Amino acid sequence: MRSSAAPTSPGAWDARSEALLGAPALTVTDPPASEGAAPHGTAPTSVPPPHPGTAWASPPASGAQEPPDAGDPAPRPAPAGGTGPVHRTAPRPTTTPAAPSAARPGNRRGNADPVKVLVHRHRELCERAVDPLEVAAGLEARGFTDRTAARFRHRDVFSLAEELYARVPRRPEKAAPPARPGTPPRPWALAVLAPGAVAGLTGLGLAFARGPVRPLLGVAGALALGAALLLAVSRGPFRVPDGRTVPAARLWTLWLLAYAVGGDGLLEQLLGGGLDGPWGLTPAPLLGLALAVAPAAWCAHLFAGRARRRITDSRGLAAFAAAVRPLFLGTVALQLLALTALLAVTRFSAGALALGALLLLARLLAVHGRPETAAAALATACAAEALALTSALAGRVPLAGFEVLDAPVRSLTDLWGVGAVPTLACGAAALCLLARATGALARASAHTTP
Repeated sequence: MRSSAAPTSPGAWDARSEALLGAPALTVTDPPASEGAAPHGTAPTSVPPPHPGTAWASPPASGAQEPPDAGDPAPRPAPAGGTGPVHRTAPRPTTTPAAPSAARPGNRRGNADPVKVLVHRHRELCERAVDPLEVAAGLEARGFTDRTAARFRHRDVFSLAEELYARVPRRPEKAAPPARPGTPPRPWALAVLAPGAVAGLTGLGLAFARGPVRPLLGVAGALALGAALLLAVSRGPFRVPDGRTVPAARLWTLWLLAYAVGGDGLLEQLLGGGLDGPWGLTPAPLLGLALAVAPAAWCAHLFAGRARRRITDSRGLAAFAAAVRPLFLGTVALQLLALTALLAVTRFSAGALALGALLLLARLLAVHGRPETAAAALATACAAEALALTSALAGRVPLAGFEVLDAPVRSLTDLWGVGAVPTLACGAAALCLLARATGALARASAHTTP
């Protein structure tokens, strides 16, 4: 029998709930003694079968407070009279997911020091650099711009190069052998004066020599001039660092100089009716070119030194390029003025002036890291001169149709003279090199320390 005071809590069990479930009640026996028996005089409690998500247990003794379950939000009071089943919800799982560990600075993804990546990637460049300017030039040669430097929290490439140079220790270099006492240094200024001196002596000997001695003196003078030119370009401002030269460039230079001496006479004789004997030689332009080696070397020296200072003063690649371009154009103009004056003293020739400009630009590009471009321009000028001679010679072949092969060269020489061929060939190649050098030599990577 139920107590007269029926429980009113929604969790209490009554006959109405049992009727709604439509299931017979189960009789639960007393718990084992080890778990604690029900108080004496309490009737066994009948409970329905467990429903999913619920758990059923016998109520505690009358007047006793049931300990709260771990999953219950609050303890429920026992029904009055100590009888009647008690409905309890299933306990929640006692295991809770582990709280995420606190983020530590060392475990965060992302690089707090972006320059550290560049230190590892460009360590070799920074170790062998002699100053931050060389690091900046190397970074620019590898595609870095001021916008790229901004991604690494620097305003320009120069500022980034200064930090890289400061953070990477220098690679130890081998100590230079001590200089022998009493051996004075040989300045390059004497070496660049050698071609002019040799050419002047040779020209003076040819002016007074007669008979069979004259050709022998000319051959000896040509060989000595070639050796002097090699000496002049192997040291000083015309020295290519690390031997990064194209061997064929010497052959192209030799051809151009030889054509300046005897190419016009040979072309004139071929267009006039064929080879009837030795043709005339004009060594005067070669003398002017040899004398112009010294001022060209000084111009190249001034350009390289001032460009290095511009790197120190500039705070960006664009500012450096804007400062170096007029400096380069002024250097070329100064050398052309010196060459014009020397050719006016010896014998002025437009072809010699164009050849001098071509040789200067080619050497500047070779010195500053563009030897392939210089060799290509020299080879193009040689090909144009050789094509002119070949077409004039092919026009003398006594076969039908061959007489038109020399028509372009004949028309050009009839209008401007035989000197128009080297002028156009060397002048066009020099203009192409000038356009190329204006952009290439305005880069900081072109002025690294040899």
